[in-house]
Amino acid sequence: MRNTLGSNVTITLFGESHGAAIGCVIDGLTPGLEVDDGKIQKLLSRRRPASLIDTPRREPDNYRILSGVFNGKTTGTPLCIMIPNEQTRSGDYLFGPARPSHADYAAHVKYNGFEDYRGGGHFSGRITASIVAAGGIVMPALNNIGIFIGTHIAECAGTKDGDFSSDEAELADEIKSLNDKNFPVLCNETGERMIAAIEAAAKESDSVGGVVRTAITGLPAGVGEPWFDSLESLLSHALFSIGAVKGIEFGKGFEAANARGSEFNDPFELKKGKVVTGTNNNGGINGGISNGMPVTFGVAVKPTPSIARPQKTVNFLTGKEEELVIHGRHDPAIVRRICPVIDSITALVIADALVTAYGPQVLLKGKDIWNSDL
Repeated sequence: MRNTLGSNVTITLFGESHGAAIGCVIDGLTPGLEVDDGKIQKLLSRRRPASLIDTPRREPDNYRILSGVFNGKTTGTPLCIMIPNEQTRSGDYLFGPARPSHADYAAHVKYNGFEDYRGGGHFSGRITASIVAAGGIVMPALNNIGIFIGTHIAECAGTKDGDFSSDEAELADEIKSLNDKNFPVLCNETGERMIAAIEAAAKESDSVGGVVRTAITGLPAGVGEPWFDSLESLLSHALFSIGAVKGIEFGKGFEAANARGSEFNDPFELKKGKVVTGTNNNGGINGGISNGMPVTFGVAVKPTPSIARPQKTVNFLTGKEEELVIHGRHDPAIVRRICPVIDSITALVIADALVTAYGPQVLLKGKDIWNSDL
């Protein structure tokens, strides 16, 4: 029963959706990293419900840092963040009928009936606010050493956004733009069509899923291990911990199945004295190790399982089949709010991988350290 991610920079999650608070403990952070309340708040605001396409549960996320920060800098000791739950409404949740595609039944079996079932308990998407708060500390540290992460809604309800630019300078601008948007798409008109489709699903008491795509720029070549701790493995491990994630591909991923080697291979070339690839079909990773190109991956996000329609289920207390109509406050789509969660958990993985490769000072000195190893 483990709730910790990472090897050298670790994050442990705690709390339940309707408990007193949620939060996390980050251990292994480099001493001296700047902690900026404004940056944490900005990232949390991107995850927070803000419109008709989000859950009506409006938590203010009034987080507190209880340890690990002094005079605005990390101390290097465990950093604990606590976020109170202030807008709970536990009466909406029943104990016994298993909500389809939720963790209710599986958790009941695993925890021998002692689980906190209210609002999904420890399995709720509410817990991701803790990950985002942690991202608000780690991501600025990565930015300061030239590494940037951005995610856009690539597809939702049958509508597709454009692709990330293959030009690194343009890609950097796209990432910056996405991190300033409430609905992160590359094409605003596409975003409007997606929003309309989400609103239509909500009116029908239904939900929709989608695909989001992420890009990481500035990551040096040489990060990651072969086989079991490959960069793909580390990222996949973290990303699949987000309950709504049901699939991952790196680079062009599944397109490889119908391509030839001559089409899918990324030829190496020199550009201003730097080794690069002419294409990036493999998503910036070869042999489990970053090759210096932008790391890109796509994530499939399932439709929100909580829908206000009659659904067939089993009451695991009575052992009988029932019809269930879910009450409560839920998102008709998770794709918008999941983007900062993916950015944040990706930042934690990259920070951990960098510290594993170069030691803790890399989060302060960046290129000065990894260039010295060449």
